[in-house]
Amino acid sequence: MEQKRIYKILQELSFSEYEAKAYLALLAANEPLSGYAAALQSGVPRSRIYDILSNLEKRGDIIASHAAPAQYLPVSPEILLKNRKKRTEKTFAEAQKLLASYETQVQIQDNIWNIKGRTEIFSRIAEVVGRSEKDILLEIWQEDSDEIIPQLRMAAKRGVKITVVAYGDLILDFADVHIHYPLEKNESNGRWFMFSADSKEALAGIVSLPENECRAAWSYHPGLVVPITQMIIHDLYLLEILKEHEEILEQSFGKNLIKLREKFHIDTLFDLQ
Repeated sequence: MEQKRIYKILQELSFSEYEAKAYLALLAANEPLSGYAAALQSGVPRSRIYDILSNLEKRGDIIASHAAPAQYLPVSPEILLKNRKKRTEKTFAEAQKLLASYETQVQIQDNIWNIKGRTEIFSRIAEVVGRSEKDILLEIWQEDSDEIIPQLRMAAKRGVKITVVAYGDLILDFADVHIHYPLEKNESNGRWFMFSADSKEALAGIVSLPENECRAAWSYHPGLVVPITQMIIHDLYLLEILKEHEEILEQSFGKNLIKLREKFHIDTLFDLQ
């Protein structure tokens, strides 16, 4: 009964049945054993014993000599349990951290969050910029850009590629800046921004209202991230086409494509000026 209980305990400590038999045989021998002798005394098939001993050695449960034939000794039960406890605590700590992070991320990804207030909006953008890894797409007015230029500069130093569509004469030595053609006041509907980080996190909102009335949406949700990312990319396409074929396009659609803008202009329901 006691022997079966020992096997069960060792199996709960991640030993296979054969590993438990081999370790206990080495422990009972009180002297080094060859692989052949370990197989005889443990009952582990000779065809499996060397693989089993190798697994135990890799885990630090036994030690092996480099003689020929190799000799094997078990670590003491005290050392075995101490090592197991240390590895288990490390694994639990890492699992706790990773699973908590995963749970939080899953909860965040299921929601589109409402950010209120200009200060809070730009603080959230700065936070997202700080954890960006590969690329940032940003569409913003020049007068609002100062709020996040320091964070963008630091991201660029980390190797993040930054592409900006700017309303106004914005110059950034660390980013690829594309100047959007100017909008008339009656068609701008205030100042907004769109922001995408690594194509997995996005914010968009209006920032020309009084401080506490500014609003933005922030999310990992693909239903928001994909449209915002693609909208900025679409504007980049348009600006590149306009730069290369400005004269031809303006013959058809007027200066800065005003005829197109007037044709598809929609008044906002809010006073955003």
